[in-house]
Amino acid sequence: MSDVEENFEDQLPLEGVGQTLRRAREKNRMSLEQLAAETRIPQRHLELIEAGDFAGLPARTYAIGFSRSYAKAVGLDDRLIADQVRAELAETGSSDRGRTVGFEPGDPARIPTRGLAWLSALAAILLLVGGFAYFRDYFMPGAGPGPLQEAPAVTPAAQAAGTALAEPINPAGPVVFTALEDGVWVRFYDAAGTRLMEKEMSKGESYTVPADVEGPRLWTGRPDALEITIGGKPVPKLAEEDQIMRDVAIGAQALLARQAPAAASGTVSSAPTGGPAPENAAPAGAVTPGAAAN
Repeated sequence: MSDVEENFEDQLPLEGVGQTLRRAREKNRMSLEQLAAETRIPQRHLELIEAGDFAGLPARTYAIGFSRSYAKAVGLDDRLIADQVRAELAETGSSDRGRTVGFEPGDPARIPTRGLAWLSALAAILLLVGGFAYFRDYFMPGAGPGPLQEAPAVTPAAQAAGTALAEPINPAGPVVFTALEDGVWVRFYDAAGTRLMEKEMSKGESYTVPADVEGPRLWTGRPDALEITIGGKPVPKLAEEDQIMRDVAIGAQALLARQAPAAASGTVSSAPTGGPAPENAAPAGAVTPGAAAN
């Protein structure tokens, strides 16, 4: 056991875990900025931990996982700190906000793989489709598609308008990420893991992905706070709520593939009943990389 652990272990019952961690950090002469760089935990979350404001963190598992990473960095027993955090959460009655996360941040060994996540999603979709088909055939045997109706002729003006709406985004255009809030932590890196940029972006701050980078990737906990454009044209966000996403492909082709299902759905719905889909319909199916906490 290190000297830091011996000095602070006896203090855990006497003071909050946040104060214990802060004293250990100060004894190691580390600033919050240095600690954030070493643990890869946003500085604002470290400040909440030191203040004992675990309710300000995204979820209970974040409070425990971040505190363990903090403890390791300053030489304290991370298991003892985790137990103390759980005790404080039990005393204050804190509970998770939002969705439940099945692993603690900072534990990459327990992060579900991308393939497993996709298999689970596919299985759920197949079950829903199969259940609907069974219900319709068993309980509504008379229900079925009605006779095909001849669609009205498409005028040249309407055809031109449809072509303009379906105009594709140029994948050769620059990919730009813009923060919609302050303190959005991001890490951009290439396929080999070489870091391109890592920081907490301010509101309105932008980052252009270098065009010559092979396999650009993104790691962030706030995909909902990042606006994306390709060649100046907006594309859907990576997610609509805060979640940890890691190894997300952010090349132009990969981002365009993510919006393909929505584009295909919107185009096919305007096709004549029983007729073929328009030639300019976007291909269905998109690959969404998985996410996790480090």
